[in-house]
Amino acid sequence: MTTTATRPLTGRPALLGLALSLALLSQLGIAVFVFQVVSISLIPVWIGFPLLAGSIALCRYFTDLHRTISGTVLGQPIQRPYLPLPEGGWFGKIRTVFTDPATWRDLLWLIVNAVTGLVSGVTVVSFLAGSLFYLTFPFWWPLFHADDIDPMLLGVISMSTFGESFRAVPAGMILVALWWWGAPKLLRANAHVAKSLLAPTERTRLALRVQELSESRAESVDTHAAELRRIERDLHDGAQARLVALGMSLGMAEEAVAGDPAAARELLAEARQSTSKALSELRDLVRGIHPPVLADRGLDGALRALALANPLPVEVTGELPGRPQAPVESAVYFAVAEALANMLKHSGATTGWIRMSYEDGRLGVSIGDDGKGGASITPGGGLHGIERRLAAFDGTLMVTSPVGGPTTLFVTLPCELLTGPQPAQ
Repeated sequence: MTTTATRPLTGRPALLGLALSLALLSQLGIAVFVFQVVSISLIPVWIGFPLLAGSIALCRYFTDLHRTISGTVLGQPIQRPYLPLPEGGWFGKIRTVFTDPATWRDLLWLIVNAVTGLVSGVTVVSFLAGSLFYLTFPFWWPLFHADDIDPMLLGVISMSTFGESFRAVPAGMILVALWWWGAPKLLRANAHVAKSLLAPTERTRLALRVQELSESRAESVDTHAAELRRIERDLHDGAQARLVALGMSLGMAEEAVAGDPAAARELLAEARQSTSKALSELRDLVRGIHPPVLADRGLDGALRALALANPLPVEVTGELPGRPQAPVESAVYFAVAEALANMLKHSGATTGWIRMSYEDGRLGVSIGDDGKGGASITPGGGLHGIERRLAAFDGTLMVTSPVGGPTTLFVTLPCELLTGPQPAQ
């Protein structure tokens, strides 16, 4: 259950457009409610099942849209509350949907939103329209005078002459101030109502968390097994093979040292080369398990070393106030290394950047380039591998890569930073 932070919506023109949208969507929600109720009533007839599937999908799409809107208003994303569907046939899935409290909370919200969404949206728009009307009321006075109508200021004070029409201007200014102050609060109140019904309950949070941890554990086990197979393969095909060749060369040199010293010297030189290559491969293997630069210089220094080693110019900005724990450091390091490798292979970029930050208990690293874009997370790809590695630590990977670029990867992990001298790792 991963989310990304959003900034609260504060611009008044955007709030006005949002208010209009909420008023219209609140009434559209009535049609969604009727569609789902009719689908449920038709379950005894065979056509009810496909209608129910369509109505539930439409209702969840509609509520997801409002979760996004309300999360934007609040500056805090609202998670989907639905229980995971079981494996197997459609009967078990339908039963899960029917027993999911979120399904019925969605229906309740459709009714509530038909009132709260309409009232909040219309009120925001009406306050602005009324304030503009009063501010410009002297210009409209001839229209009222032509029809012999004495308009009322705020329904209380009669205005019978052109001079009295200017009384409306201060009232309009007051209404503008009230709208400026009250519109965000009214829309936030409506967003809180939506959150109270559309956000996960504690039971749902627990179920989703169990599912997420189960998936994360399974992926971690698979990743660990793949890593062990890689280490075993590298040892068998690399260092082990060279050590076997080294033993054979030394045995042959031992036999030739008395009869053919020149051949013995060649065999010893070959053995020395095999030793150097075996040591180099062992160093590479150890570096692939836990790079020594992490233990020596920490994540900050290790990422700067990665940037220096990259053929493309990569700028590193930001500093961390401490060091994450070793497993987190390793996960972030390899995620950035994989991202830089993908940048070099596929992006066609000329420059890149790495930005580090730590805020509210979350470590954030963004990796970007000025390449051609079009990157996405696909099963079996490098970005999917990064996502799986981060998932073991409740981390997230978000990719923004429009065609034409630029590409930016956002890596976030919850962690505590350690300060002061660190023990050897």
